[in-house]
Amino acid sequence: MKIHLSGIGGIAMGNLAAMLQEIGHTVTGSDHGVYPPMSIKLAEWQIEVRPFAASNIGQSDLYIVGNALSRGNPEVEAILRSNAAYMSLPQALYEFFLKGKEVIVIAGTHGKTTTTFLVHHILSEAGLSPGFFAGGVRADGHDGFAIGQGSHFVIEGDEYDSAFFDKTSKFMHYHPYRLVLTAVEFDHADIFEDPADYERAFARLLQLVPDNGIVVASRKDSGSARLLKNYKLSPVTLYGEGTPESYQMRGRTVYFPQLDREIQFPLIGRHNARNACAAIAVARSLKIKDSVIARALETFSGIRRRQEIHLETDHAVLIEDFAHHPTAVHETLAAVHEAWPDHRLIALFEPRSASAHRKLFQKDYAGAFGPARDVYITEVYNKKKVPAKELLQVRTIVAALKKARKNAIYAPDPAGLLKLFQKELKKIGKEEKLAVVAMSNGSFGGIYEKLREMLRAL
Repeated sequence: MKIHLSGIGGIAMGNLAAMLQEIGHTVTGSDHGVYPPMSIKLAEWQIEVRPFAASNIGQSDLYIVGNALSRGNPEVEAILRSNAAYMSLPQALYEFFLKGKEVIVIAGTHGKTTTTFLVHHILSEAGLSPGFFAGGVRADGHDGFAIGQGSHFVIEGDEYDSAFFDKTSKFMHYHPYRLVLTAVEFDHADIFEDPADYERAFARLLQLVPDNGIVVASRKDSGSARLLKNYKLSPVTLYGEGTPESYQMRGRTVYFPQLDREIQFPLIGRHNARNACAAIAVARSLKIKDSVIARALETFSGIRRRQEIHLETDHAVLIEDFAHHPTAVHETLAAVHEAWPDHRLIALFEPRSASAHRKLFQKDYAGAFGPARDVYITEVYNKKKVPAKELLQVRTIVAALKKARKNAIYAPDPAGLLKLFQKELKKIGKEEKLAVVAMSNGSFGGIYEKLREMLRAL
């Protein structure tokens, strides 16, 4: 079959293209611009990519339309005019890869990418050869997908909408047999009207789990607790503090009572220990041996852009993280502080996600930077993204942080932040160790190499 992907430049669409090609289809794609790392990957996979154009439509049997596209796009209009067969990314995933599989969906506001990779790694170590699809890249270079030869498929359950013609959450197409809920806390204010609307999406997802399936949920999370309060459709396993599926932090190691083992877990922080508990619960529901689970946890390489260490010297640590929601920012900084308690913690933050652009989390951000002694915040990535009356007021957050006795600094953009950071570095004594955490769900203006140079010179 000839398949064309409109909007192929995103990680999910690019990965889907590679999967379709791997199972024998002839694949092409289009976008308004494709950038690293996906541009490099598509070239490696020898998938032809063209600029958007109506002339791209008419030669393929099926068109898969990315959710970034809307009416007015030349290919969307050509597809509709020609009455060609088309579907969304989540529809395609189900039709080509999930149908007939026992699907394990990892859903939630926080931690779903890491937990998805963890579950896949454990099942792979157990020899189950699961299929796999997630929005990231493993630290050892493993792409966020695998066809798999076994009967299971592990997939990250994204609550974002599916396409311009399908405003339901992507995870509604995945038909979960096992469902993990890591957390349910309002996000994606550009898609959901309010917290109640957001929770309804997860309530609908719960309705799809069969009575012989299983729901694995965080006991700590209040949103999940509300959804499960009167839920009786499928068995529920709770994990985290106060449950048999719990953990104990012991410095840089984690003791898991359910495994009766202390694990040299490569990920830091209590939130990642909880993610591991979720993965353990899924694995044990599949009767995977505890020894196999323990080995998989110890050999897990981590995820790029999730607490990824760019530099570690005697004087400084530089960490990149995808955190953008206030809760994620707080958990990330707490984890770094716990791992490097003798370091001065410096937070660099770019409000870039759709929710981070909005004043919805104005007060939450003011309290999200916890143990950080120094906080640098750029202006929102694109002021035109939301109406002025809804825009996050970054200077107000900086003022609140200063009032809380933090060294808070406003920067107009990432380049300006670099200059201010370099200036402040000169004031810090060379005998002081630094832990610098840069948080953005985008490129952060490509500042990481310059940050490495500055910190390496200390």
